[in-house]
Amino acid sequence: MGSGAGATKGAEEGNYTAAARAARPGARRIMGRMGIARRLLLIVGLAVVVFGAWRAPLDENAAEHAQAGLARALSSFAAARALNAVISVVQGTEVAVQPIGVGVVLAPGQALDPINDLVEQFSTLMLTASVAFGVQLALIKFGGHEAVSFALTILAIAWGWRFLQGASPPGWLNRLFVGALLVRFAVPLVVLGSDAGFRLFLEKDYEAGKASLELSTKQFETLSPTVPPVVAKTDPKGWWPFTTGTGKMIEDMKDEVVRALDVRKRFEAMKDSAAQAVEHIVKLIVVFLLQTLVVPLLLLWGLLRIGRVLVGIPARSA
Repeated sequence: MGSGAGATKGAEEGNYTAAARAARPGARRIMGRMGIARRLLLIVGLAVVVFGAWRAPLDENAAEHAQAGLARALSSFAAARALNAVISVVQGTEVAVQPIGVGVVLAPGQALDPINDLVEQFSTLMLTASVAFGVQLALIKFGGHEAVSFALTILAIAWGWRFLQGASPPGWLNRLFVGALLVRFAVPLVVLGSDAGFRLFLEKDYEAGKASLELSTKQFETLSPTVPPVVAKTDPKGWWPFTTGTGKMIEDMKDEVVRALDVRKRFEAMKDSAAQAVEHIVKLIVVFLLQTLVVPLLLLWGLLRIGRVLVGIPARSA
């Protein structure tokens, strides 16, 4: 019994070993095919990189979008400076009221000082955003230079050759290759990505904010008091109520009070218009901060991570 069971077990193991040996050539063929497919994929990928480096299919489109962003920032800067100038004029306006000969000088425009400070800061931010778009244009031209494309081609060939030989490329070559990829393609991709985000989510806020700035400027110009101060006239021949010039003096006093009240209404309307513009100014600040700082940094970080993964740089290494 024992010898029969042992013989049966030995026969089963022999059959398993023979089956495994018979299966090895098939597994090897599958692994070989996977290796060939991987090499072909690598060659195609490197060819696309080199082709894109020299043909620059993204540069022109990215430059157009960066130029459009620069135009938007400059337009917003001009609108902010115009509004700032009008508010500054209104702030310096003084209204002299002299009922019954007693002089009173009013400066209601000083209430707009906090809003004017916000407009000044916004104009400075728009100038900074204009510089950021200008830097993007310069980096697109730099990345598209022939020297950058040539260096990237050499690095791609060296990196691919090492990989096809079955040897891992050295760390310095990995880092140089990723750096060259970022210099050549990162800025156009970041510009196109941030512009796509602007058109999908932020364009309506930008249009509404710009229209609000222009409308506020026109309202301030319309409401700004341009009537010279009126001085109540007195009758040199006598005084209330014993002179014949009393009626004329009363009429002058009435005109003075009416005009003073009109000036007050104008300034109240200006405050309301400025308060409405503040909300849109804040939205415009958010729009340009996202498009020129937050979104580009996130996209650049994402591209860096993808490049490191593709060339096999460990995430913990510098």
